[in-house]
Amino acid sequence: MAALDLDGVTHRTLDVNGIKIHVAEAGDGSAAGGTVVLFLHGFLELWHSWHHQLRSLSARGYRCLAPDLRGYGDSSAPPSPSSYTAFHLVGDVVAVLDALSLTQAFVVGQGWGALLAWHLATLRPDRVRALVNMSVAFMPRNPAVRPLEAFRRLYGDGYYLLRLQEPGAMEAEFARMDTRFIFRKLLTTRDTGAISLSPEWWGPPDQDIPLPPWLTEEYIESLAAKFDETGFAGGMNFYRCLDLNWELTAPWTGAKVTVPTKYMAGEEAMSYNYTGVQEYIHKGGLKGDVPGLEEVAVIAGAAHYIHLEKPEEVTEHIYEFIKRF
Repeated sequence: MAALDLDGVTHRTLDVNGIKIHVAEAGDGSAAGGTVVLFLHGFLELWHSWHHQLRSLSARGYRCLAPDLRGYGDSSAPPSPSSYTAFHLVGDVVAVLDALSLTQAFVVGQGWGALLAWHLATLRPDRVRALVNMSVAFMPRNPAVRPLEAFRRLYGDGYYLLRLQEPGAMEAEFARMDTRFIFRKLLTTRDTGAISLSPEWWGPPDQDIPLPPWLTEEYIESLAAKFDETGFAGGMNFYRCLDLNWELTAPWTGAKVTVPTKYMAGEEAMSYNYTGVQEYIHKGGLKGDVPGLEEVAVIAGAAHYIHLEKPEEVTEHIYEFIKRF
């Protein structure tokens, strides 16, 4: 199976929020009362990272939507890094729902898509029927310190998130590597520390990186072909708005996420093993910031890409949660 050519998936391009957003769609919602599930992908992923969930949940009667976020795939990629703030991204999601005449959707987010979904649930809870977020926990705004400075204090200047800040620099580093190698390394890493994405971290570009059973050559090829076409700047620009998001969201300091929420993480994921994260998730911090939190699931034997690594288990978690609402 070519991961970009899935049976039963249709495609459309919507003119929304001043740009074009490509949306993949599966299922008509007929068996679930027209219920819609909106999937938001993560950093250096595309709509088709959700191919397992699209197939399974559409077969259960849900109407499933998976856009390429702005900057990715067949969606527009505005050149300015400042065009990728939380408000642009939430605006895109709301505009997609409006363009499809959808009042609400179940929202499922992974990685950066989860961060976007937290913002969506904070700014427009009326559009979120229930939320399932993966890998990236809610990050409350700290009015005392900008995000980049906070990460610098924790992990030093070599942390990848800080090395990404200069437009064009990381893109040039990526351009010197084979795109297929980039994705083989990123998707299979089990590093739980603060990675750098430096040449030293990548290692020899001719190294053999065997694929685990959950990852296919077809999937790697489909990602690489699309990113060879678009480049990486769009996805990297999300990170270049972290401090700008901090400035713009000052009015929402202390705002809570009240929509019904389930959070999932892989036990071996970097984001689950950051300093203080597990204590925050399991000892009341997350529930304090997300009063709507009803369930937390830690997926054994999985790292960051739990929706790909453990697709049946993760899909079942999603289904068992959203069917209640």
